[in-house]
Amino acid sequence: MRVDFTKCHGSGNDFPLIDARAAPADMPWPVIARALADRAGPVGGDGLLLLTAGDETHAFGMRMFNSDGSEAETCLNGLRCVARAGFEATGLDAVAVRLATSSAQVSRDPDLAPGVVTIREVAGPASRDVARWPLASDHAEIVEKPIPQLGSPRAFTALAIPNPHLITFVDAIDEAELVRIGELCEAAPGWLPNRANVSFVELLEGGIYVRTFERGVGLTDSCGSAMAASTFAAGLTFRRPFGQQITVFNRGGLVRAQAESDGMVRLSGNATYEWAGSAEIDIATAVASDLTIARRFDAEVAAWATLLETIAQP
Repeated sequence: MRVDFTKCHGSGNDFPLIDARAAPADMPWPVIARALADRAGPVGGDGLLLLTAGDETHAFGMRMFNSDGSEAETCLNGLRCVARAGFEATGLDAVAVRLATSSAQVSRDPDLAPGVVTIREVAGPASRDVARWPLASDHAEIVEKPIPQLGSPRAFTALAIPNPHLITFVDAIDEAELVRIGELCEAAPGWLPNRANVSFVELLEGGIYVRTFERGVGLTDSCGSAMAASTFAAGLTFRRPFGQQITVFNRGGLVRAQAESDGMVRLSGNATYEWAGSAEIDIATAVASDLTIARRFDAEVAAWATLLETIAQP
């Protein structure tokens, strides 16, 4: 099976993106995701994005599959890329997008820098009801509390937006500790059967820095819903004020973010195309081969690189 796609990224979170609006209903998307997102293969990525057809209340939809083939509720860095593709396909510039379990508002935003296509997305409300994940706990919600099953004394805040997140604020990020806790959650223990994303967050002047072990991916340079959840958690724990825009940094770049006390979070960030092409997918083995690149977006890649050079990162 040969598939066409665009390689793109939002804040360094990179994906192959497929226009699947007319795709057959029986497409083996989990297998295609494993093949295309395989870092050892010719494409690689943090997962697979699909632009899907709309309905009576949504101009178009989005599906996102992690690199292990599991489907996520959403991916906010990926949503910006899907929104850009949807805008280009429909001629619109502000719409509601159908997600797997919810909906999000997206619109074109003033560019973060010359040549950096920028999309605004509004997600939420963030939920603190851990029973919906489910996360087995003696508490209906977890805000700044240790979670005994993690084997860590750190205080975590548990939020779903709609992906589930465990967030802790730290003085310095210990990646080995982050990976240990992330892998524990990734194993889908009985108390956390649907797994969760785990983020360690540092406070910065005017913003935050987020490092995430992402469900279905592992340690990642960027996770959009983690940045949104961390922004809301910073407000919830009085570390940063609600209603004020902050800069959220990660290993892959940055977004502008603003959380409100009602749980809604706005992110504004890049949706950068890198190249477009096609590859052959062996469905039996979930292996991609025979990559052909039809077009490169070198000016966009350079514009993003220039932005990162001009903005001080931690």
